[in-house]
Amino acid sequence: METRGLDPVPDSERTGRARGLFPTWAAANMTVLLLTIGAGLVVFDGLSFWQVLVIAVAAPAVSFGMVGLISVAGRSGGAPGMALSRAVFGQRGNLAPGALIWVARWGWETANAVTGTYALLAVLDLLFGVRSTTTLVMVTLLAFVAGSFLLSGLGARALRVCCVWSAYLFGGFSVLVLVHLAGATAWRTVLDRPAGPASAMIAGIGTLAAGGISWAPSGPDFTRYLPRSASGCAMVAATVGGAGIVFLPMVLMGAVMAVGTPELALTRDPVSFIGVLLPDWISVPYLAVAVLGMVLINAMSMYSAGFTAQTLGFTVPRAWAVGVNAAISLFLGSLLMLVASSFLDSFVSFLNLLAVTFSAWIGVFGVDLLRGRAYDPVALMNTTPTSAYWYTGGFAWTAVAAWAAGLSVGLLFTGVEWFTGPLAATWAGRNGLGWAVTIAVSGGLYAMLPRPGVRQRAAPLHF
Repeated sequence: METRGLDPVPDSERTGRARGLFPTWAAANMTVLLLTIGAGLVVFDGLSFWQVLVIAVAAPAVSFGMVGLISVAGRSGGAPGMALSRAVFGQRGNLAPGALIWVARWGWETANAVTGTYALLAVLDLLFGVRSTTTLVMVTLLAFVAGSFLLSGLGARALRVCCVWSAYLFGGFSVLVLVHLAGATAWRTVLDRPAGPASAMIAGIGTLAAGGISWAPSGPDFTRYLPRSASGCAMVAATVGGAGIVFLPMVLMGAVMAVGTPELALTRDPVSFIGVLLPDWISVPYLAVAVLGMVLINAMSMYSAGFTAQTLGFTVPRAWAVGVNAAISLFLGSLLMLVASSFLDSFVSFLNLLAVTFSAWIGVFGVDLLRGRAYDPVALMNTTPTSAYWYTGGFAWTAVAAWAAGLSVGLLFTGVEWFTGPLAATWAGRNGLGWAVTIAVSGGLYAMLPRPGVRQRAAPLHF
């Protein structure tokens, strides 16, 4: 069980390898939600198979390219992402973006918990004919969240081992599904679908990229055990490759399934149609492995959430700090499963807001990293006015201002189910690019402003 919290990892314990990031980020994307989104691209947006193929390639390249870049900070500083963020925003200034990112994780973990619960209910129905009831929904949701909490509490080594095995298992069963679909699909109908509008393609890339962007602050959490000599290019390549090898088949599978069964994109239960579309000998083990994969995804998110909670001042061990997130995701998950009328609409709306929230931080942190940031491990842990990262009253005002400006402008271009900004009808807003505007504004503004000095020398970033 890992006992280290925010404190940087000493060089003597940095024994990881960049190639280990490949199964980590493959496992982080093994969710049947990608099937549902792939189906939505066909049913709602009217896109062709070839357009969905482009989206499935471009989205992980864009989003996890940023995750890989941010991950380089973990190698350089040896600490979790939101702890390293103190060097950018100041000891007090980091509280605002940290709190917003922590709250955003509630929604991400809730969506994963709901999807995993649906998959578990589908397995029970297929195996034993057990029909869903309110009591059963709550019991399965509780079991899913509890499993995620326990695994996240074990720490980095347990997560790495589980990621490797999950990648093998999920990948193997996904191949079986692909083989079955290849023989059962009317490919002429799939391939002859007319192309949809280019704007829908751009919006699709933005929607899929939003999920990946939300992992960016967590990137350093999984690279802090890498030696300082690890190649930055290898880290980015392993991150993008691990995500891409899952994105591509899953999104395409969803698109192919939706041609014959468009209800896949319309259902309140995002995995209910798996048992209908696939024979039991594939669907049962596939969904069972998918449940384990989604437990792992939630555990990875809770692992990072524990660090974020500690940066906000929770003076408890990391393993217990995630307990707050577990309780909140249990409460929100029950509301979503029992009250929400459309899972996909709620999920896509959440993804768009999530992307803007995280992108404001990514713009500032990414520019600061590219400027050549060297991290002082003592100053990171020192939250008093004597810290080198105290700046002015605990705030790096240029970073905080750039972050706030990017977040505000990005929300103006965002239109979702619950919120519509005044600029949501513009080209960027219609195409779901509020997150791109956010990064451009926060990163561009921070690049133009002077960075406050610290009591250390910055070192050039090497790849």
